[in-house]
Amino acid sequence: MLIKVNEVTLFYQKYGSGNPLIMLHGNGETHEIFNRSISLLQEYFTVYAIDFRDHGNSSKVSELHYEDHAKDIYEFINQLNIKNSIYYGFSDGGIVGLMLASEYPNLFSKLIVSGPNINPKGLRICSRLMMKLIYIIKKSQKVKMMLQEPNISLPDLSKIKVPTYITGGSFDVITKKHLCLIHENVKNSILKIFKYHTHTNYIVDSDIIGKYIIEVCK
Repeated sequence: MLIKVNEVTLFYQKYGSGNPLIMLHGNGETHEIFNRSISLLQEYFTVYAIDFRDHGNSSKVSELHYEDHAKDIYEFINQLNIKNSIYYGFSDGGIVGLMLASEYPNLFSKLIVSGPNINPKGLRICSRLMMKLIYIIKKSQKVKMMLQEPNISLPDLSKIKVPTYITGGSFDVITKKHLCLIHENVKNSILKIFKYHTHTNYIVDSDIIGKYIIEVCK
């Protein structure tokens, strides 16, 4: 399905029935990374799996910013009149979830974010160096965004009111110290570290995160 928001077109798929669950992927990915989890989640929720602008089948753009992603998803929710939704975001999707829940405290009923960061220093140094090298070679706007953004403050995090679940892998590219910082500044939050997992492998083409979402939401 296609929907026009903020002068771009977003592609999304809708699955199942029940309480609404919005799912957003990470940088350079599409909603299809959640296919294995969606096969479980659609039995419990109406799942809206969205491609960010300049990803998948959504509109291409010349520049990327997390603020624009957040505005797109807010408009998506308003246009479809989705009420009391659960939000799940992985990586960039998690960043956008934190931004939306901070700015609009009543937008979601629950917030679940995997591997988010509130500034680029949340990434391990080796990951940032690799990104800088990739940007020098490819000049990718997706990589540039990760090197320069987001810039979410601790007071911003303190504005989040909904029950929040933060996850990471024990071998994540986001440091455990940074995930703990987010947890400590989001009231009513729980932090879970998936042992022996990386940033992606309990989420991408995996049903592990789907089972976790069901566990904390049912």
